[in-house]
Amino acid sequence: MHLPPADRIRSPYTGYTRAHWEAAADGLLAATEPYAAEGGALYYFPGDRTSWSGRLSDGLEGYARTILLAAFRQDETALQRYAEGLAAGVSGVWPRIEDRSQPLVEAASIAVALRLTRPLLWDRLDEGVRQRAAAWLGDALTAEAWPCNWELFPVTVGGFLQEIGHEPEASRKAIDRGLERIEEWYVGGGWYTDGEGRKFDYYNGWAMHLYPVLHAWFADDSRLSTVYGERLEAHLADYARLFGGDGAPMHQGRSLTYRFATTAPLWLGALTGRTPLTPGQTRRLASGALKYFLDRGAVNSDGLLTLGWHGPDSAVLQGYSGPASPYWASKAFLGLLLPPDHEVWTAEEEPSPVERADEVRPVTAPNWLIQSTSSDGLVRLHNHGSEDVRYDPYYTRLAYSTVTAPSPSYDNTVIVGDDPSRTDIEPLGLGDGWVASRHAAGGGARVTSVVLARGAVEVRAHLVSGAEPGTPVRVTGWAARDGVLAQASPAVGLDAALTGVTGEGGTLFVALVRLTGEADPVPLDEAVTVRADGAGELTVRWRAGAEVRVRLDDAGVSVGAEG
Repeated sequence: MHLPPADRIRSPYTGYTRAHWEAAADGLLAATEPYAAEGGALYYFPGDRTSWSGRLSDGLEGYARTILLAAFRQDETALQRYAEGLAAGVSGVWPRIEDRSQPLVEAASIAVALRLTRPLLWDRLDEGVRQRAAAWLGDALTAEAWPCNWELFPVTVGGFLQEIGHEPEASRKAIDRGLERIEEWYVGGGWYTDGEGRKFDYYNGWAMHLYPVLHAWFADDSRLSTVYGERLEAHLADYARLFGGDGAPMHQGRSLTYRFATTAPLWLGALTGRTPLTPGQTRRLASGALKYFLDRGAVNSDGLLTLGWHGPDSAVLQGYSGPASPYWASKAFLGLLLPPDHEVWTAEEEPSPVERADEVRPVTAPNWLIQSTSSDGLVRLHNHGSEDVRYDPYYTRLAYSTVTAPSPSYDNTVIVGDDPSRTDIEPLGLGDGWVASRHAAGGGARVTSVVLARGAVEVRAHLVSGAEPGTPVRVTGWAARDGVLAQASPAVGLDAALTGVTGEGGTLFVALVRLTGEADPVPLDEAVTVRADGAGELTVRWRAGAEVRVRLDDAGVSVGAEG
């Protein structure tokens, strides 16, 4: 991929400008063209992996996710190819949209693209092609969606079909049904769960916010724009803090192979004017993420996005991940809808939140604690409220970061007996510098946990109840990674190997933990000291002299005011 020279005047942090985004979009589009099949209706990318939806669906996915990129780029030459592919696709090549089928997902991307480029593509099609395309899309209006972000795909298709006058009543019903459905999952503070339960991850930004906000924007609906815009703005205040100083997004949740799709809600806030970020902050965060992946092999020698994180990496894939899945990263190019003279493109880059100051930020809805340090640009996410056991380990670890990935040896875990499971996570609250939860562990045990954080240092306390006396317990910290220092040392109830055994009743285990990019940090036992004051009671004294009193018991966790 050929990018322009870095512009360190306008973009002192990343060097990226609009020209870099345009070049990246052009490079990605050009690389996909040779893989078109069936008159351009399908795109089959190389590799021996097929998603659980099958090869034909994977080919449709290749078309849908790359036409989205062409639409954001407003590339008339590329759009002509996609117009030809659309005509072929709706003439019998594409699989039908059925209940809970992958084509329902891809129909939403096609609908967004057609709506964005209507004068350039849709309005130029033959009437027969338009009728067949509307009929194919129309199946999305009544197709049953999985009870999660999928509910928004009929909304998105319905918005386009309503605009062109196709089945307006069915379109309206699909829109109302989907928007009503997601209200059940809005939990406040700008956060949704991705369906029932407590599934918090990037789907908040690239699905749960993206589709309703775009729907309101397309429709010029002031009421919906206010409702969804306020939610997006609140969400971005937290979301902007999930990117490291090197541009890396938080390594948590599923579908991480979408990579820089994580920037979509940042651009969406700028596009709709609903963001707490300045234009310079928005571009710095978005360009930082794009640069992070392009610099680390996300695009292979053929110019194609690979299935993985940096380069190919099967650890971040799910069963639905097919060869074209990474091209949902096309959502990152939403910012190209903003004209070149928009201030988000012309302003000088400003430091991101993690670059401004050390911060320990409680996030109420998911019961998370975001811990960042400006000296090394690392961000750590303490997860005491998000769970989706289908995709462990990307939901059920105690902590995640922008520089580490969950390890097969169970980093950030309390292992009771020989069982590392963490299920039925129950949030127990959070406050200034702390967050707590309870979860089910091996052998019927319950673990009540609290983490206190300051700077790069963490105090992790775990009260294990319900286990047989003498049950071994092991506490793990961060996975090792080149370039950063991962430390863990015992404080209460643990030996040097961070192992201990349960006694009668609840048994307390406390470890001091740190993940840092500093070469020679203050020793952990000098940065913080912990004193056990009784069963489940601790006094934590930070190096600066402030004390925090902590109590863990079967009723929950209490953290006293600092003295």
